[in-house]
Amino acid sequence: MTLIKSISGIRGTIGNKQGDNLTPIDIVKFTAAFGEFMKIKQPGKVLTFVVGRDARISGKMVENIVVSTLSGMGINVINTGLSTTPTVEMAVMNMNADGGIIITASHNPKQWNALKLLNQKGEFISAMDGEEVLKLSENPEICFSEVDDLGTITENSDTINQHISDIIGLKLVDKSITKTHGFNIVIDAVNSTGGLAIPPLLKELGVNNITELYCEPTGNFPHNPEPLAENLTEICNVVKNEKNAIGIVVDPDVDRLALVMENGELFGEEYTLVAVADYVLRETPGNTVSNLSSTKALRDVTEEAGCVYNASAVGEVNVVTKMKETNAVIGGEGNGGVIYPELHYGRDSLVGIALILTYLAKRNISLIDLRKEYTDYRVSKNKIELLKSMDVESIYSKVKSYFHEFTILTIDGVKVEFPDGWVHLRTSNTEPIMRIYAESTSDKKAQDYADKVINLINS
Repeated sequence: MTLIKSISGIRGTIGNKQGDNLTPIDIVKFTAAFGEFMKIKQPGKVLTFVVGRDARISGKMVENIVVSTLSGMGINVINTGLSTTPTVEMAVMNMNADGGIIITASHNPKQWNALKLLNQKGEFISAMDGEEVLKLSENPEICFSEVDDLGTITENSDTINQHISDIIGLKLVDKSITKTHGFNIVIDAVNSTGGLAIPPLLKELGVNNITELYCEPTGNFPHNPEPLAENLTEICNVVKNEKNAIGIVVDPDVDRLALVMENGELFGEEYTLVAVADYVLRETPGNTVSNLSSTKALRDVTEEAGCVYNASAVGEVNVVTKMKETNAVIGGEGNGGVIYPELHYGRDSLVGIALILTYLAKRNISLIDLRKEYTDYRVSKNKIELLKSMDVESIYSKVKSYFHEFTILTIDGVKVEFPDGWVHLRTSNTEPIMRIYAESTSDKKAQDYADKVINLINS
C-alpha cells in the first residue's frame, strides 16, 4: 500500500517496504521533518511537543519511535500515551506547547496507522505547511542534537481529565439538568480510547446508567471501526432491547460521533452536527460551516435561525479555515465531526456528547422526536478504488461536461447541485479511493445520482 500524504497527515499500513508503507524508517523520517520544520519557524527556541495515540495495536511501537526521534532532535516531549485526538489538541493549547503529534489512523482498519501533525494552536497544520514538511522529509541534511542537548520526555496521564473538565465548564453544558434527566446510555468505543474518555465524561454529567461495549483499549477492533450503519448492528440491537436507551458510537481516535435512537435505529451521523448546531444556534446565533459532502440539513437549520451557512472543501483544516473566515459559532463535517470553537478548533466527539445530552435534557425530548424535526435527506456514500490507470482530472472533466446544465462547484473535486439534492465526487485524503457521495429526498434518488457518476467513471 502506497503511503498517503495529505492534509490529514502521513498515513499508511504497518510493515513491509520502506517508502511504500508506514515503516519505522518512514516514521523517523516524517517525525524528524516535522520537528525540523517547527524548529525553522522558531529558531533558537527549545520546543515542546505533545504526543498521544489511540489504542491500535501498532500504536505503542509508533509512539516509542516518535517520542525518541523528537527527543533526538532536542525537542522536549509531553507524552500523554493513550488519548484521543481532541484531547491532544486541547493539551497543546492548555500546556502552551509548540506543536503536537497524534498517532492514529482514525477510522481506518487495524493495519493502518498515521501521524497527525499539530501547530502551536493545537490545530492541524495547513496544506502549505504540510508540503514543506514533505520536502524536508527528503532532506538528508537534517541534524540531530548532541548528547547534552537531547529533549526531555515527560509522561502525563491527566490530559483526558482536563479535557473533560474544560467541557463541563462550558456555558452551554449543564450537568445539573443532565444529572436529573435519567439518561440510559450504551457506548461502543471499538476497543480504543473512547473507552477511557466517554464513561468519565458521562459520570461528570451525572449519567450513571451506562452499558459499555468494547471499551477496553486493546486495539483489537471488534468490527470495522468506521461508525457506519453496516458496522453498528450490535449496538443498535442492544439499544433496541434496553429501556429508553440511546447509543453513543465513536471511532478509534474519538473525533467522530454517531448516535443510536431509542428504537435501535441510527440518528444518522450526518445529523450529529445538525442537532448540535440546532442547540448552539438557539442559544448563541451565528454562522455555520460544513464541508461540501455534508447534508443540506445544516444549511436549513442555519437559515431557519436567521444566520448564514458556508461550505468548505473536505478536511478539518479547510473547515476550520472557513469557520475562522466567517466567524462561525459551530461547524464540522457530515461524518459526525463536531467543531465547537468555544472549546477549540477541532472535531471533538466529547463536546458533541455533552452538548447533545444537555439539549435533549433541556427540551425533555427523545432522539427519535428530535430527528423528526429535521428534513429527512437521504445520503448515499460510495467509493471506488483508484487504479494507477485512472486519470482523475479527466474523470472530473467528464462529470462536469455531462452535468453542465446544473450548478457545479469545484473547490474540492466536483459537486453538482440539483433542485432536490447533490452529488459530490473527490479523491480521499486518507485512502487511495475516490468517494462519490450523493444526497436527495429519498434513498432511491440519492443512489440514482451516485450511480450516474459511477457509471460515467466505469465507462
